[in-house]
Amino acid sequence: VIGLGLIGLITSEILIANGCIVIGFDFDESKVNLAIEKGVKGFVVSKETNPVKRVESITNDIGADGVVITASSKSNKIIAQSAEMCRKKGRIILVGVVGLDINRNQFYEKELSFQVSCSYGPGRYDEDYEQKGIDYPLPYVRWTEKRNFETILNLIGDKKLDVNPLISEIVPIEEYEKIYGNIDKTKSIATIFSYPEEARHVTSVKVTSRNFSLSKCIIGIIGTGNYTQMILLPVLNKLKAKIKMLANLEGVSSTALARKYKIPVSTTDYKTILSDPEINTVFVITRHDQHASLVKEILKTGKNVFVEKPLALNQNELDKIIQIYKGSNNTLTVGFNRRFSPFTQKIKRLLGGSGTPLNMIANVNAGYISPENWVHDMDVGGGRIIGEACHFIDLFGYFTGSYVRKVCMSALGTNPKENSDNAILVLQYADGSQGVINYFSNGNKSYSKERIEIYSEGKTLILDNFRYLRGYGIKGFKRLSSKQDKGHLNQFKELIERTRKGGESIIPFELLVNTTKTSFSAIESLKSGKWIEIK
Repeated sequence: VIGLGLIGLITSEILIANGCIVIGFDFDESKVNLAIEKGVKGFVVSKETNPVKRVESITNDIGADGVVITASSKSNKIIAQSAEMCRKKGRIILVGVVGLDINRNQFYEKELSFQVSCSYGPGRYDEDYEQKGIDYPLPYVRWTEKRNFETILNLIGDKKLDVNPLISEIVPIEEYEKIYGNIDKTKSIATIFSYPEEARHVTSVKVTSRNFSLSKCIIGIIGTGNYTQMILLPVLNKLKAKIKMLANLEGVSSTALARKYKIPVSTTDYKTILSDPEINTVFVITRHDQHASLVKEILKTGKNVFVEKPLALNQNELDKIIQIYKGSNNTLTVGFNRRFSPFTQKIKRLLGGSGTPLNMIANVNAGYISPENWVHDMDVGGGRIIGEACHFIDLFGYFTGSYVRKVCMSALGTNPKENSDNAILVLQYADGSQGVINYFSNGNKSYSKERIEIYSEGKTLILDNFRYLRGYGIKGFKRLSSKQDKGHLNQFKELIERTRKGGESIIPFELLVNTTKTSFSAIESLKSGKWIEIK
């Protein structure tokens, strides 16, 4: 075992519990001494020490059956030494981080195998395993992430793995900077943080004090992921919105954001937001599978709701939202921000509202997302058509002021899956308009991500990436350009203003329902190979 820090020492003790003879070395004498106490044949590495010769000597010139690297170094020396100290057909397992400029001859001559160890074991980063609890069958995958954890706990329980000697110090949580500020130089193996007794069951932290008593739009936000950090909070901050509370399961991230934006309360329990009598508007910025349930729960409390798209992932969820919303006096907004872009609103004015049917095309160069990403999971993300292409269904609805009557969808390949993100949607509207959404993930990212084209009454309008708008056949207008603006600022500005003054939702509820139903029907069309009527 190369490197006798926390992971190296635990590795050594597990190997000993399995009956292995363990050789271990490190630069730190105190760690080597601790390893020796646990039964490791340990030695300190110095300039005079040749680790390869020492391993050969201990193994009677046979070499090690296996080498586990738990060290951290940018040097390629460790991987070379590992190959040298292995026997023929030996194994090298990399747990730590080292330079990997491998000498082919070393591995070829001894027929060595090399493996990088993923944290926890099989199941790690697998959404089906970690989030849905779908286990791998034991006869075929003996050591999964969960079974590895169980084994470690059993070893500790049976006193075969003793972690107590590895605890170098116990530090009050208030003094965390002493540890993290010196983490590269410390010789500690493991540091335990102690928490005050009264803090052990705390779910909320007061960050700062602000008085919202005269405000008519007081906001609570559930979810502090990328959208909240990169878009939502910067925009709301610019609008001087009154945000009282952030909720996220990971309290550290929400508390850091609360401090940055001077938001009074950070909590790990979203129900704290729902029970706060001052908060009248709740933003839902979570994974897609949580949207519908949270929207229903919030509406029942009598608060206004803003939810990032999509509103729901299936018809059953949507039906329940419709039922609750009809009995509510509150507003519900879905994050279809593109209809609020200055470019989009300029197009609407240039079209003039004559009621003439439109031809509309949206070319979406969406970009590749790994198939393992949660967005593609129909139960979690809903796929990119339901989760993202809905933006353009709503945008066409804004241009026409009409409802989708029929939808047909085809996808790339001879046997496309329902979560395909290379698809063409054709929409027929009640007013006779038609729209085509080309949603592709197999294009080149140097090309515009979004390009909208509209044809009507001898007019043509081209919107390129929400930066450039060009008009053809339109008297008095040729072009409009500015920095990219997809409408987030205007959307939240209108939402806050409407909440303060009262009135209907900033997007008609019927359009939200029509857009959501259309996205579901598009998937149904793909599976059936038919046009689907939107009822």
